[in-house]
Order: sequence, then C-alpha cells, then structure tokens
Amino acid sequence: MSKLKIAVIISSTRPTRFGEIPAKWILEKANERPEIEAEIVDIRDFDLPFFDEMASNAWVPSANANAVKWQNKISEFDGYIFVTAEYNRAITGALKNAIDQAYTNWNKKVFGAVGYGSVGGARAIENLRTIGVELQMVSTRSAVHIAGADFMAVHPGFGGTKTLTDIEPAIGNSAKDMLDQLVWWGQATKAAREDEAVAQAAE
Repeated sequence: MSKLKIAVIISSTRPTRFGEIPAKWILEKANERPEIEAEIVDIRDFDLPFFDEMASNAWVPSANANAVKWQNKISEFDGYIFVTAEYNRAITGALKNAIDQAYTNWNKKVFGAVGYGSVGGARAIENLRTIGVELQMVSTRSAVHIAGADFMAVHPGFGGTKTLTDIEPAIGNSAKDMLDQLVWWGQATKAAREDEAVAQAAE
C-alpha cells in the first residue's frame, strides 16, 4: 500500500498562536514513520468565511470559492492530525468553522490530535472526537496532551525556554501511540475506501 497522506492541521489563526510549534514537532515525528507522508495545512491560509452555505456539501455543492478550495485540499488526505488549543472547554472557533465547511471530504478517514493548554487540550480533543463521530471519522484512542508545567516551559508567551524535544519524556510515548494507531486505522480505512470505489465502479 502507498504511504498514507496525513494533514497536520493548525487550528488557531491568531497572530500570537502557539500552534505552529507543536505542529512542526508532530510533523517531524509523523514523517519519521515509513508509512506516512505528512504536511502542514494551515487554516489561516484559506481565508474561510463563517459558514453561510445553503447546506452542508453532503447535500448541496458549496458556492464560496475558498470553501471549495479548502474541501479540495482536505480531500487529498487519508487522515489528519489536528493541533488544537482549548478555548472555553472546546476546540477553537476557527477549527469548528473549517470543519463545518466540508462533510463528505472528511468521511471514512482517521484522525489524531495534539492538544495544548493548562489541561493539555483534553476537553477540546474530546469535543473534536464527538464531532468526528458525526463526520463518520475514526479517532485514535491516544492523543498528545501538552499540559501544565510542560506547557508553560515550552510556551514563549509564558517565558518558556524549553523545546518540545526537551519534554519528550512526558509526551513522546503518547505521540508514538497516537501515530501507531493513526497508521493502523489509516491503512484500514484507506483499503476500505478503495474497495468501495472498485465496487461502485463495477455497478
């Protein structure tokens, strides 16, 4: 089977965001895996409007050119790693809006997550998992949580001077588990989608 194409999605669009730091770190970890070809996908690059289509693209093709560009980009991938902050016990508004701009493009694919904040983005990642159910996605069991003192130590805004490599004793095993599961489910869902496409073509 060919390599799994994985998007590492940066979920915050703020100028002062921290998300680029863990995104680059998990990108490197993912690309160390022989089964994965990963790239960063930055929501900020797509200038998405607040969702204002007639309906989800499960029912009606989207009219906004930037939304269609986003959908086409998302469709390139076999799975995703969402790098997400936690805003008031949920994912960022920018990520929720980006997710809502597509539907069919997410279906029957795998995702993992890297969360950061005082509790490591744990509640945001749980929120993301419930959204994934509606999108017909498969979530990895494991996720990476950059939390507490480790978060403060690596966040420049809090005076942190350490790198994510410095705190790998705390988060490295979780990253490995998440990537192991991403590969397993990614290969399984990719094979199933390919089988389904062959069956539909034969009808």
